Amino acid sequence: MRKTAFTLVELLIVIAIIAVLMSILMPALRLAKDQAYSTICLNNLKVLGTAWYLYQEDYDGKLVGGHIGGKVGGRVVDWVDKPDGSISDPIESKKQGIRNGLLWPYVKEIEIYRCPADLRKIKAPHFAFRSYSISGNMCGEERKRSKRDLRNYIEIKTPALKYVFLEECDPRGWNVGSWIVNKTGNKWIDPFAIFHNKRSCLGFADTHAEKHQWVDKSTMDWCEQALWEPSKFKFNLTVPAGEGEDLRFMQKGYQLWPTSRNYP
Repeated sequence: MRKTAFTLVELLIVIAIIAVLMSILMPALRLAKDQAYSTICLNNLKVLGTAWYLYQEDYDGKLVGGHIGGKVGGRVVDWVDKPDGSISDPIESKKQGIRNGLLWPYVKEIEIYRCPADLRKIKAPHFAFRSYSISGNMCGEERKRSKRDLRNYIEIKTPALKYVFLEECDPRGWNVGSWIVNKTGNKWIDPFAIFHNKRSCLGFADTHAEKHQWVDKSTMDWCEQALWEPSKFKFNLTVPAGEGEDLRFMQKGYQLWPTSRNYP
């Protein structure tokens, strides 16, 4: 009569079969997880983009401030504010900065401001929460940098091709200011986040959002370093010879006002 227990050989065969099945299933599971995260991220950007658009409708076409930390007479003038220094918890201080911003009345769900694939919330020394930044040309950092920022919605040419929101991975612990890029030349300034299998999500001025795939190795290596090795990261990356498709794509969607403007 055969014993009911497995022999050692049978157990090893079963373990080997399970290992093979896992090796087949894991990539598919990772892909499914990434698809789910990117779907949520795209929805977040659509919601934020709609809020951004509704703001300018409520304020005679004026764009919400795209930088962070600006105040006029003690009043916040940007879409989000910098972290609240009175709160010691690093995540809660950054959440409160979001709540203090001008888009909060339009989007009162804190998780909308974060991509679920953003690991910085649990990763020291980042402890960042907000995944998204506004492009510096959209009433953002270009206001001081070049005085050629866009300040009214009517100034945006082909809104479907001009991105407003993007995933950023600032190595300084939170996404400081707004995201900027050189309009010409072969050098990046700020990194962005690549959370979706060599892809990032972008939100455009017509409120649609899409996922864009990066192709240059230097782009991906540089942005990955901002996430995983922030202490070694350096801004202002010069694109090596033979690359530059990623930079040209972002430059094309970064519209500036034709001439310098008076800065109040």
